[in-house]
Amino acid sequence: MQFDIIPVTGTEVGKLSTAQLRLLRDAQNKKNELLIKAERELKAFSLSVMSAGMAYSSLIESKRRELDEEVGRKCAVIADDLLFDISAIGQSSEGGGGSGGDAPQTEYRVDYSLSYSERYVIVRDYYLRIKDVSERMTKYASDEVAKKYLGTYYKTLYNVLATYEK
Repeated sequence: MQFDIIPVTGTEVGKLSTAQLRLLRDAQNKKNELLIKAERELKAFSLSVMSAGMAYSSLIESKRRELDEEVGRKCAVIADDLLFDISAIGQSSEGGGGSGGDAPQTEYRVDYSLSYSERYVIVRDYYLRIKDVSERMTKYASDEVAKKYLGTYYKTLYNVLATYEK
């Protein structure tokens, strides 16, 4: 797959972790879908303009510029989000106790391409396996990876884990 959503070389792609590469592929697919949709929309518009007998009108070129600008804006947002997410994954794997691998060393799965609610469920299920509430809370409170991984969900899960007894 050719990546042009952000400027990246083949060697840089080779250095990305699995999660970062998945984010890059997803962003590239979103861009490709936007381009295909814009091309279809332009073809449909061109057909309607030509069928109305206005083949030499500047409407088609105006529509092309409008679609190009819209695709450019949307791609810029996708690229900005991608760069942020890739750097967040890189920072968490460097500072999260990882040994330079794909993800920080934890006993639960750390995958930044998941939604926050999916991450919440993974971490919650892991900590609920610990029967002793005080041991569970001590481990959870010292889990720096979970703080970064869950974001604002961290405090919510803290309250759930503190009150849940099996």
